[in-house]
Amino acid sequence: MARRKFPWASLPDEQLLKVRLKNLHVRVEGTWLEDCVAMLHDELAERGLAVRPHTWISAEWFSPDDTPGIAIPFYLAHPRLTRLEKKMILDVEGGTWSGCMAILRHEAGHVVQHAYRLHRRRRWQQMFGPSSQRYPRYYRPNPASRNFVQHLRLWYAQSHPDEDFAETFAVWLRPRSQWRTRYIGWPALNKLEYVDELMAEIAGQRPLLTRKIRVEPLSELTDTLGEHYKKKQALYALDAPKTYDRDLHLLFSADPKHRRSEAAASFIRRHRASVREQVAKWTGEYQLTLDAVLDDMIQRCRELKLRAVGPERKLLADFTVLLTAKTMHALFGPTQRKWIAL
Repeated sequence: MARRKFPWASLPDEQLLKVRLKNLHVRVEGTWLEDCVAMLHDELAERGLAVRPHTWISAEWFSPDDTPGIAIPFYLAHPRLTRLEKKMILDVEGGTWSGCMAILRHEAGHVVQHAYRLHRRRRWQQMFGPSSQRYPRYYRPNPASRNFVQHLRLWYAQSHPDEDFAETFAVWLRPRSQWRTRYIGWPALNKLEYVDELMAEIAGQRPLLTRKIRVEPLSELTDTLGEHYKKKQALYALDAPKTYDRDLHLLFSADPKHRRSEAAASFIRRHRASVREQVAKWTGEYQLTLDAVLDDMIQRCRELKLRAVGPERKLLADFTVLLTAKTMHALFGPTQRKWIAL
């Protein structure tokens, strides 16, 4: 991809955001994504599965139910677009080799399900539920549940029967996943064993779904990058409870005698990137959502005229704990926060 020249690659962000998606002209071929897809095909071949998902570039990750293929987001096809995604969303979903392979295996689960009409089997429905169940826009998972495997973030297997299967398939497919040992004692192990039996049954069989079409290809998407990101950012919005005052007062000081100490707002700004990344790692929350919460906290610290007093390392640790606690409260507490089904 580095050998290909794209006029938009040298544009500053404000101009790049005016470019329409269909005018990016990026593709899977010739990029690192091609190697990821080849590895996925090798993993499927090693398991005796005949299906080979075709891929194309679109706006986001998805696998349609009418073709054995996988759409890959445009921002993974060029370093300049990856940097823009990082700036606009703070996360790059599938931006590393392991992250990309994790999502490809998940999407391959959808491909296998539809290519072999697995959801029509009675036992499949008994294991995962009816595929015809309406797809939710929001879902609220139980992080302690052992009825589901844990593969992608936000306990995604709990969002829909199709996602439960795709996540289970991804765990089963991943080389050296040691799922028999990892999930021993979990009811989810029954699903993994069923997938193992089912894949052995269909190994070598020609898929029923073979027509290769591209759904919502990048070449047909007329939104500008700016319009795309405006819509995407709205998906991460969270009406966080404004209950920070008591906790912020416990952590920082409003005593006038500390007026020469660093402002708490400045302290949070200085550490926001590292704290945001760490809390996202442990809670599964998206960094963009956490960033909005941090903005609210910074503003409240200004209004309360709080100061950062005491050893910095302890303050940083305590603030990280505070943000984690507030995040978990927003996710699972009585606020009835809605979960976005990705």
